[in-house]
Formats: sequence, C-alpha cells, structure tokens
Amino acid sequence: MAAKVLVVDADQAVQQLIGLNLASAGYQVLAAGGAEAALLMLDEDLPDLVLSEWTLPGQSGVALVRRMRAQPRTRELPAIIVSGRCCEHDKVLALESGADDYITKPFGTREMLARIHALLRRRAPHAAADTIQMAGLRLEPGTQQVTAGVQQISLGPIEFRLLNFLMHHPERVHSRSQLLDKVWGSHVYLDERTVDAHVGRLRSALQPSGHHEHIQTVRGSGYRFVVASETRQRLGWPSAA
Repeated sequence: MAAKVLVVDADQAVQQLIGLNLASAGYQVLAAGGAEAALLMLDEDLPDLVLSEWTLPGQSGVALVRRMRAQPRTRELPAIIVSGRCCEHDKVLALESGADDYITKPFGTREMLARIHALLRRRAPHAAADTIQMAGLRLEPGTQQVTAGVQQISLGPIEFRLLNFLMHHPERVHSRSQLLDKVWGSHVYLDERTVDAHVGRLRSALQPSGHHEHIQTVRGSGYRFVVASETRQRLGWPSAA
C-alpha cells in the first residue's frame, strides 16, 4: 500500500500542485488548509508523513508539529516543515520544535520527493517504496509483488502490508495491538483476533515455498519475522531463541 502524506497549506493552488506531484510519485495524498483542520484529520486517519507550510491561518506549522509531538498517537509521526524563511534561526526553531526536516522555498519537485522518501526510509521504512530482499523473499511495494526465487506469491492487500512491515523489522516482536496500529491504521478499531486470522492467511500463502516458517509466533507477546540462521550470522545477529 502506498505511503500516505498529509499536505497542510492554506494556499489551495500550492496544496493541489504538491498533491499532484506526490500522487504522480505514487503517494496517497490527504490535504488540510490549517493546523486545526490537520489535527482533526489526524484524529480520523493517521498518515505516514505530514508536510506542512510554516505560515498557516491561526496556528503555524511549527505549532502544529509541537502539538503532534505532545500527543502519544502522533509523537513519532514524521513531519517536514516547508517555508520561505531561510535564516538559520528559523530552521533551528522548526527542528527543535520537533520537525524532522526543513525545506526552504523555492524548491524543486525532485528535492521534495527525495527528502520525503529519505525521511520515510529512516523513520517509517515499511512505508517507503524500496524493494526489500530477505530470507529468500523479494518484496516490491511499488508493484505489490512478492516472489520466492522465480515463484510468485499471491497475497491480499492486508497480508502484503503485514509481511512488508514484519520484513522491515526483522527479529523484532510486535504485539497484536501494535500490528493493528501499524498495518491497519490507528483509526481502525478491530478485535486483536483479526491479526491472528491474517497471519494465518499469510502463512498459508507462504507455505508452498517453505517461507511460512519465517513468521514466528512468540507466545504471550505477538509475532516476528525470523531470518535464516546463515543470514543471522552474516549480519552479526545472535541466534534466535
């Protein structure tokens, strides 16, 4: 599933232009004209990244980021401030307020996309469009394809997102509630048994290639993606428990 970006800008022409460029690059786009509208949207639908103009009606983009960082739900949400202010003081103020990056106007589309992609790769790797290869599996977010050697593995959209997330965080145990939040979205309220059902479907799809064993249940804790022992040794990781 494509990463979702919330664009916050009071200028509708700029908002639409940025949105078109993001959509052309494969991102899903949400838009808000001000900080209050953005906060309301964040309550309903949590994106993968927020791109906000500094100058907004009412509260500024910097104030928006401060409020995001003050809430557990949005504390870790990647955020970029866009502004015509180019002095060092303003950049430092934005970064110290919690922004992850600062883009000075005027800027090119390629620079904006490169900064967004770099931030997603660093802060939310499961949302980036990078191909990942691990334990004999190749996962391509851009085409939503998973292959094991020459064998193509057919996955539903939820199973694909689940595998994508687990492969980007190998060996790390994730609880069912964490997986619901990261894979389904924090605005969705589902029974935790939903996770078990989709893990079962993912394992069934991986079984013909023998890769189902990489999806490990950690009793009382959740699930993790375990890589092969030889891969662990090459990466310098300790042996699996």
